Amino acid sequence: MSEESRIRFVEFVELSGEAMSALLDGNLLAAGRIAGVALTDYFLTDRARSLWRYRLGQMAADPARARWMVRQAVVGDEGLVVGHAGFHGPPDEAGMVEIGYSVAPLFRRRGYARATLAELLRRAAAEPTVTTVRATISPDNTASLATIAGFGFTEVGEQWDEEDGLELVFEVPARPWALGR
Repeated sequence: MSEESRIRFVEFVELSGEAMSALLDGNLLAAGRIAGVALTDYFLTDRARSLWRYRLGQMAADPARARWMVRQAVVGDEGLVVGHAGFHGPPDEAGMVEIGYSVAPLFRRRGYARATLAELLRRAAAEPTVTTVRATISPDNTASLATIAGFGFTEVGEQWDEEDGLELVFEVPARPWALGR
C-alpha cells in the first residue's frame, strides 16, 4: 500500500485574524462562529495563543501573508477540527516555504498528521513560486520525525530555535505528486 493511499483526507479552513483575536480573548464560541467550525480548547492552550499572537503580528506587518498562515485541519462531514496547519510565511527569494502543523492530543495516532502534511505539500506544489518545502523538528520528537518519513524529506542541517531549542532541518522539493489526493 502506498503512503498516499494510507493517508486520511483533511480539508483546510482559514483561521482569520478576527478568529485568532477571539481566541486570544479566550472566546472559543465567537472564534468558532467566525471560523465556521466548532473549535476545541486545544486552540486556547498557551502554545496556541503564542502562535496566534505571532501570526497576528506577521499579518499586521504584511497583510499579504494572511493567505499563507494558519488553517484549521478539518475532517468528516461534521467538520471535526483535529488541529491546525499552515506555512510560516510566503516563499522566500529561493522559493522555500516552511510548514507547521499540530494535531490535538485527542486525535493523534490516527493518521491526521500525515494527512495534514500531505495537504500542505499539495498546496506548496500548486504554487508556482514554491520550489522547496522545509520542516524543522526537535530531535526528540519521534512522532513528528515518523510523520515526515516516506514523504521524501532529507535532513539538511540543524538550527537553534529560541522557543523550541535544537531543531533538525528537513527539506523536500515541491513536487507535482503532492497535487493528487
